[in-house]
Amino acid sequence: MLRGSIDLNHRQTMSPYVLFDEKKAAQAAAFFLHKAGGNLPLLKLIKLLYLAERLSMQKFGDTITGDEFVSMPHGPVLSITYDHSNGNLPSVPGGWSSWISDRDGHAVGLKDPSMIRSPEEDLLALSETDLECLYETWGQFGHWERFKLRNYTHSEACPEWEDPMGKSRPIPYARLLRAVGYSDVQVQAISRRLHDAKRVNAAFR
Repeated sequence: MLRGSIDLNHRQTMSPYVLFDEKKAAQAAAFFLHKAGGNLPLLKLIKLLYLAERLSMQKFGDTITGDEFVSMPHGPVLSITYDHSNGNLPSVPGGWSSWISDRDGHAVGLKDPSMIRSPEEDLLALSETDLECLYETWGQFGHWERFKLRNYTHSEACPEWEDPMGKSRPIPYARLLRAVGYSDVQVQAISRRLHDAKRVNAAFR
């Protein structure tokens, strides 16, 4: 099972410039928990979040949460979101701890299911394209059992994953973009745009 935090050696090699939006990550997780009736195995939630981000990159050349992608022994995950799910990072107001309950063994749930009448009404940090990817991901994978989903994400279906030999290893945006079908020219343009957005985000922080 997924346990612990991202390997510290990986943290030291990550870019200091990040796009991560904790409120969007929390609401994306809340979307899947809402669709599941309030609770999910953590492993399944983490995989659904990754697949939604992967789909967003494929369809729009952009991320939902701005998180960093990493290979871990059980497949690819969203680095900072994964640490939030394990309670390893402090939360901002309106962020992870506002929407998601503390981890209970191998499961996680909505802190207050009544907060969500519908995703469109109440998950307001998410754009229309974000919700499109989340709905599509749930429609395709929401009924899958967690271990089937885990196996899918470290198969040929996700060639960007590489065995990290028990630790974690970054998945650069460029590798993921190539894996979902972008040309080298497109990869360079999208990667440059994302890198520039990171620098702007860091400046405003």
